[in-house]
Formats: sequence, structure tokens, C-alpha cells
Amino acid sequence: MASDITLLLKYAAGKLPLEEFRIDFKNKQVSPSPLDLLDISLGMAIDELSRPIDAIRHQAKTVTVGTSRKEEIARGVIFDFLKDLGFSPDNLTTAGGLTITRLQKVTVEIRGYTLYAIRDLDEEGKPTEETTIAIEMRGGISLHMRSRAEIPIPLSGAKKTIVSTRDVYAGLGRSDRAPLIIIPLIEEGTFIQKIILLHVIFKEALSASGKKAALGNKFNQIRDIVDEYNISWSDAYLDPLPVAFLLGEGVNVIAETMMGSVKKDMKDDKN
Repeated sequence: MASDITLLLKYAAGKLPLEEFRIDFKNKQVSPSPLDLLDISLGMAIDELSRPIDAIRHQAKTVTVGTSRKEEIARGVIFDFLKDLGFSPDNLTTAGGLTITRLQKVTVEIRGYTLYAIRDLDEEGKPTEETTIAIEMRGGISLHMRSRAEIPIPLSGAKKTIVSTRDVYAGLGRSDRAPLIIIPLIEEGTFIQKIILLHVIFKEALSASGKKAALGNKFNQIRDIVDEYNISWSDAYLDPLPVAFLLGEGVNVIAETMMGSVKKDMKDDKN
């Protein structure tokens, strides 16, 4: 119990990645959050030091039931779709789960998907020249699309970056400019063994505040770059830009596009 609490405190403080929590406490976790298990463990430790065994058992049962009831279930268009394919939040990286929570608010529909298997990563889970990617399953509009990955091919391009960084990508496809979301998936351990590409429809009639929420911390980066132009920030700068563009392009490209429009408007006002 003492060693469990020591380790759980490190997870609670953010000093250890949550992916490893799933491994360390595989047979003990009551929810995806180490805070819940820490809550239970502290209660049980206090009881073990101060109460007779019957009271301890009763308290442990009470705390466990209470914690289970407060656990939040991941729901929404993307989480539900992944669940139907047999994936749960445990298959997502910590950052990936948070990103998907944001993206669901701007995703109207999932029109198709392609699930890829990743093979031959190095001992640290990083892609090498030997790493391959191949289609494992597909559905929806993806069934009518041609792909080089029908058979195993070397992992490269954006998908290689996603496996390396373990980040979710949302935006437009580089070749067909179609809106998509690409999610790295964990199966066993902490390595990315699969990625899933979702063909989606993003909401377009979004307020500036809705776009800010979808961007997350990326919004702050964009605003910081705009501030360097010595121009006062306005959320209205987000209005003319499509959601897919804001999600998929780099912060410098977005800021430069905004400033191009702002300078044009200022010039027109002078004329």
C-alpha cells in the first residue's frame, strides 16, 4: 500500500505519463484517473492504521462504489465511433484523449475510416527505416479509395510524424484537401501500434469562441504571433478562417493569413 501511494502521488503530480499508469496498475485501476485510485488507497491506508478488519472491509467497499459512480464515461461522436470498433480511452495517449474531447465539439459526422497497423518500431517505440504501415480495416467512403498501404510499405510522411510525436492530427489531407482526423492508438504497453484515419465533416457555422475552444493551446500561440505585429488582437480575426484550416495549418501560416486580411482591410479603410 505504501509503495502504491508513493507511485500514485507521482502520477497525481503529473511527473509520470498516464500511459504508464495503465500498466503499473493494470489489475487495480478503477477508472482512467490515478486520482480515483489514490483516493481509495489513502482511505484504505488510514483505515488499516486505525480500524478493526471488518470496518476496513466495509469502508473499502463504500469508497470503491462511490468512486465508480463519479467516474466520467468518455462519450461523443469520435469516442462512440472508436468504441464501436473495439477501442477505449485506454487505447489513446493522454494528450490524444484531451484533443479528441475538443475536436468532437466541431465534428459533425464521420463518413469513413481506415485503420492502419504499424510494425517494426525500435525498442523505444520510435519509427525507423524498417518500420512499415499497412491497412488492417476500413469502412465508409474509404472503401472506394485507393491506397499504397494495401500491403505493408515503409512508414513515411505525416503518418510517420504522428507515430513519432504521438499527437492527433486534424485538418485537411495534403493531396485531396479533404477534412480528416488521424489518431494514434496504443494496444499493449505504451507503443503506438495502430493509427486510425477518420474522414469527417467539420462544423463551419462556428462562433469565434467555438473556434478558440477547438484550437486549445494553439489559439494562444497564434495570438502571441499576431501580437508581434504590434496589432491589437481581436477574436474576429478567426471568423473568416475555416475550421479545418485552423486545425491543420501551422501557427505561423495561420497568423500570416490573418495579418494579410487585416492589412488589406486597413488599406481599404484608408482608401
